[in-house]
Amino acid sequence: MKITALRVYQIDLPLREGRYNWSNGNFVEVFDSTVLAVETDAGITGYAECCPLGSAYLPSYAKGVREGLKELAPHVIGLDPRDLNIINNAMDAGLRGHLYAKAPIDIACWDILGKATDLPVYTLLGGKQQEKVALYRAISQEDPEVMAKKIDGYRNEGYTKFQLKVGGDANDDIARIHATREVLDRGEVLVADANTGWNRHEAARVAAAVAHLDVYIEQPCMTYEECLSIRRRTARPFIMDENIFDEAMLRKGLADDAMDAINLKISKVGGLTKARLMRDICVNAGLAMTIEDTWGGDIVTATIAHLAASTPEAFSFSATDFNSYGTVDFAAGAPKRVDGYMSPADAPGLGVEPDFDVLGEPEFELRG
Repeated sequence: MKITALRVYQIDLPLREGRYNWSNGNFVEVFDSTVLAVETDAGITGYAECCPLGSAYLPSYAKGVREGLKELAPHVIGLDPRDLNIINNAMDAGLRGHLYAKAPIDIACWDILGKATDLPVYTLLGGKQQEKVALYRAISQEDPEVMAKKIDGYRNEGYTKFQLKVGGDANDDIARIHATREVLDRGEVLVADANTGWNRHEAARVAAAVAHLDVYIEQPCMTYEECLSIRRRTARPFIMDENIFDEAMLRKGLADDAMDAINLKISKVGGLTKARLMRDICVNAGLAMTIEDTWGGDIVTATIAHLAASTPEAFSFSATDFNSYGTVDFAAGAPKRVDGYMSPADAPGLGVEPDFDVLGEPEFELRG
């Protein structure tokens, strides 16, 4: 079996709530997502999706996905998509960095491998260890009272884990954390995610001001060293995200005891092949993970569901159902939230089939 072509689609994903706000005044109202179809000479096509969170979150941006695919296509066309390590080595040799642009090729090849073997991707990733995966809900940054009020609505949708977007003015963020923790029930989880938004002194103030609360602190500062400094000053459980972008940084974080959990974003680390390796390292080290991605719709959500379902529940802190945040459905078979949980499809591959009436014509095609 050989890869013969890449078809690339662009789709806008408006938000149900109109706008998503995070640290330092950043926001998105419509996400720009890329859907990839990888064709083969065996008549099997694999699908994937990549959707960066704007251009100011990580070193990634929506148009960069599509430009990266143009660079990568000559290096993978003609290869066997089932040879995942060979595919990844070819991409790494042909383009340094830009892991997010490589991710959809890798994920689509996993979809092909599943279809070729008549197995769901979760089986290929190690087997289904969870029938259903617990989800968290991100709460867009607003006034403390507004954020606290939204929890009731999300709770009615089955969520029990809430990721509070902070990383703004420290005084406001202290109020946000207090207001939301006050309305949460015992056993419900609150994560204060600053998305690198605080300076070290601000992070130290916030950590001290919420030291008596049941709250996780996530990615308070821009650099790994700053975050490690705050980690050593607080007894609150600590999550790292933006700074854990590859296996080497994960191993460094483990050696430094820099975190109690990580956010494992599939496209950030380059796709399922590298995410699986990092997942297994975390499990072996006893480190919990939120398994997710930067953003996306139906195919991203399906990919998350397969990796999360193949992860032991004890180390699966939560996952994300991004397709419930948006207004556009574009793939049949995608997981749907049920009482705060989701499950992957049992069909071969990712178990999703794009709706090309919604996607429209490809933005471009790349052939050998």
